[in-house]
Amino acid sequence: MRSLRAREFAAILVAVVASVGVTLIVAVVLVRSSAKHEALKSLSRQAALIAAQAQGTNVTNLGVFFDTQQERATILSIPQAALLLPKAAAADLREGRPAQGSLSIGRTHYLFAVHPDGKRAVVLLSTAKLEASDLQPFTIAFAIAAAVGAAIAAGIAFLLARAVSRPIERVSEASLALAAGERPGPLPETGSTEVAALAESFNRLAQDLDQARAAERSFLLSVSHELKTPLAAIRGHGEALLDGVMTIEQAAPVVVDESKRLERLVRDLLDLARLNQRSFSVAPHDVDLAALATDAVARHRAESLRVEVALRAETNGPAPALADPDRTLQVLSNLIENALRTTPSGGSVTIAAHPGVLTVADTGPGLAPEELPHAFERFFLYTRYARHRAVGTGLGLAIVKELTEAMGGTIAVSSVRGRGTTFTLRLPESS
Repeated sequence: MRSLRAREFAAILVAVVASVGVTLIVAVVLVRSSAKHEALKSLSRQAALIAAQAQGTNVTNLGVFFDTQQERATILSIPQAALLLPKAAAADLREGRPAQGSLSIGRTHYLFAVHPDGKRAVVLLSTAKLEASDLQPFTIAFAIAAAVGAAIAAGIAFLLARAVSRPIERVSEASLALAAGERPGPLPETGSTEVAALAESFNRLAQDLDQARAAERSFLLSVSHELKTPLAAIRGHGEALLDGVMTIEQAAPVVVDESKRLERLVRDLLDLARLNQRSFSVAPHDVDLAALATDAVARHRAESLRVEVALRAETNGPAPALADPDRTLQVLSNLIENALRTTPSGGSVTIAAHPGVLTVADTGPGLAPEELPHAFERFFLYTRYARHRAVGTGLGLAIVKELTEAMGGTIAVSSVRGRGTTFTLRLPESS
């Protein structure tokens, strides 16, 4: 009996049957006492009636004058009757009071009633068998009632056990499904307070686990995207070297810088694996956004030449800000890659740097007004334009927003359909 339902059924059944049994015993005792009391009252009335009938008559013969298998009536002298009766009843009789009770003669148990009549007394005896026969119908009725009560108790115990165990079984089944990678529907938060709390806790756990899995998938996609960016830059500059488009002096610094960036991404992944986190580290300090803009343009010069899109940086002296230089370059790289991918040949991409502000403007096809609020949502633009224009993985702009907010900044987009798109990155200004 290891299942909760079986244990609850047995416990409830035992408790109810025990209650019915105790109730039955108490009822039998009370009914027996009541039956004995009524039998004694009946005997007392009969004794009084016999005494009344014999009163005034000259009855000289004492002894048994009425005897059946169940009852015996006797007229005895007061002293003789007193010897027959228990002490308390004998004392009442000597004082002229009627008495009643029970006594044993030999091995036979009797109920008695005695009524004094001058110097003599009428003694009426009734065997206990008569009392037992009077109780027999009640005993049978009680036995039937007990059996019916036990059957009802078993049914109620089964229903109660199922009502309590079924929600727990649902939680167990849903837990196994959740462990197997499935998505069980929310459990009904009904029933007793404890059962409803258990269902609520499971639903919250399932929701948190689902969010954690979604965050993990999203994180892995983001990591894949971020790893692809430096690899693409290294490959592009390597191909440019092979084709003779760039010199070693031009390509080597970019290859080294992108290799360092790739190294940092791998290090972040190792740190995240150790710490079981889901975000990259950010270390803001004073930077010059103008220098970062110039560096980003240099890194993507080869790609801009390949797609025949003019890429330039507009700076007017230092542009100080408080930011993580590597993360800021990541943001600029993602924005520049998107711009170069969507801008047609002969177009231009311009990066402008001002204190605390970076803008990336292109002359591409632009976005519709209803698309602007969703531009930074994962896969939104990818879903809409994958079949109509060159797009990335759908994660670039989402990563831009996350990195910018991690550095304490904001990112906004404005666009005119058919005339281009401008992204404005605002970062805290250095003090």
